[in-house]
Amino acid sequence: MLQETLKNYNIILASGSPRRHQFFRELGIDFEIRLKNVEEIYPERLRGSDIPDYLAQLKALPFREELQEKDILITSDTIVWHREKALGKPKNREEAVEMIKTLSNDSHEVITSICFTTPHLQKTVNATTKVFFNSLTNGEITHYIDRFKPFDKAGAYGIQEWIGLVGIRKIEGSYFNVVGLPVHLMYNTLKGLIEENT
Repeated sequence: MLQETLKNYNIILASGSPRRHQFFRELGIDFEIRLKNVEEIYPERLRGSDIPDYLAQLKALPFREELQEKDILITSDTIVWHREKALGKPKNREEAVEMIKTLSNDSHEVITSICFTTPHLQKTVNATTKVFFNSLTNGEITHYIDRFKPFDKAGAYGIQEWIGLVGIRKIEGSYFNVVGLPVHLMYNTLKGLIEENT
């Protein structure tokens, strides 16, 4: 089992996301949380998956000098890609309402990148899930925003919340990716990294 092999490594998760913490706990992986402030700015020329790839790698930079021999740092970033534009976390209620209005009765992609960094290598992988929204009324949108306050979520929504129950018609790809982490991809990539080093 991967959990046994990982006892020889120190897994560092550089994320404040409760959802990502829960995924690691459910996998039975021991990890520590280390957080550093990073200004999440990317070059405007980047499109689609290049954006979270860049940001996940950017989040790893402040840690590079302090990583020890058996450390594996995991950083991640998620965007909602809609009409050739990246939607991040809304700054306020008005922006959250506008984001969901644009997603209503349309499809978009949720793209999550995961960057694995050790003192000797760095590997970045990503997953894309296509999400199809029903047509939502203004009342439904404001009810969701005011009750669930999804200001910490890319695209201003959480699929695991009320809006996912009533507003999402179907998805193509990983459900957990939309929640915040493509767990299958993280697990398999981490397993591959360990096997390469043994």
